[in-house]
Amino acid sequence: MAVDRLLPTQEAEDFLDLTRDLADSELATRVEEHERAQTYPEGLFAVLGQAGLLGLPYPEQYGGGAQPYEVYLQVLEELAARWAAVAVATSVHGLACFPVATYGTDAQKQRWLPELLGGTVVGGYSLSEPQAGSDAAALTCRAVAEPGGYRVTGTKAWITHGGRADFYALFARTGEGSRGISCLLAPGQADGLSFGRPEEKMGLHAIPTTTAFWDGVLLDPDRLLGNEGQGLQIAFSALDSGRLGIAACATGLAQSALDAAVAYANQRTTFGKKIVDHQGLGFLLADMAAAVDSARATYLDAARRRDLGRPYGRQASVAKLIATDAAMKVTTDAVQVFGGYGYTRDFPVERYMREAKIMQIFEGTNQIQRLVISRGLADR
Repeated sequence: MAVDRLLPTQEAEDFLDLTRDLADSELATRVEEHERAQTYPEGLFAVLGQAGLLGLPYPEQYGGGAQPYEVYLQVLEELAARWAAVAVATSVHGLACFPVATYGTDAQKQRWLPELLGGTVVGGYSLSEPQAGSDAAALTCRAVAEPGGYRVTGTKAWITHGGRADFYALFARTGEGSRGISCLLAPGQADGLSFGRPEEKMGLHAIPTTTAFWDGVLLDPDRLLGNEGQGLQIAFSALDSGRLGIAACATGLAQSALDAAVAYANQRTTFGKKIVDHQGLGFLLADMAAAVDSARATYLDAARRRDLGRPYGRQASVAKLIATDAAMKVTTDAVQVFGGYGYTRDFPVERYMREAKIMQIFEGTNQIQRLVISRGLADR
């Protein structure tokens, strides 16, 4: 069912209506085919780009949509309600644009942002490594400065859209210690860049997640974003926004699971009445609805703080934690509502349950979110 949203303007209302129509026609009609076959949806991101959905929260002067973050996140939620993998990839694209938009020079913004935000290309975010996931300061991929630019050598892992993206926000070591990491805008194809076989994942099958191998790739010097050694600052700043994107995606996924469970409970009968009328199941559905509403409220609170220019890092971690834990519980409970049918592929709830699990892991595991939140309390 359509979510009753509180949006800031009539323009935002119209934009959400447009998003729902596009998601219904372009995502909902294709999701089962591609997720089951584990095939990439060719041309779909160009459609999203033409609709303005890939650059939504960025300035109009560079080709963005200039929408508040609270509107952008609700667009992501609507996309995720139809196709979680596509919504996550859209969020990651926004994350990959963040270093250029926030730390790039005027010349870098003018050169790259119109293309990055205009919908003709799609980006990936390349921070993690096989031995450096939650501990980003432990990364070993190196970018060595030389007269022609930066020579990049090393392995990056867990890249959403890896091998398919047109560009990457790449984090590599230019010095020692936590202040020795820098951010570069890397092309999607280059001499010496190759990719591993896509990971065989539990869910989100239509969008590849891969390892990248950088074998002495030379990047032009003007591809450095910010200053040398500023990489972790850029990465963590971007991740605050990225965590809100994942919170919104998790909420959309949970909403779909709830909607499917409610529809089924209103159709299925046992002992002479609809199963929704059995108190035990009715209360389960009520808890699911409360979890979805709570998840939405937490990410919107953080987004509105971001839109006002107020600190929101702790609230972003709270939103990511609450929304993704809620998605895992709500999708699991949706399978329970369907009973034996929920364990089959005849209904989408088993896919929702598989897709929810990764949301507790990427953009910082939920254990890391608890660490961030607790440190914020200790600093008071």
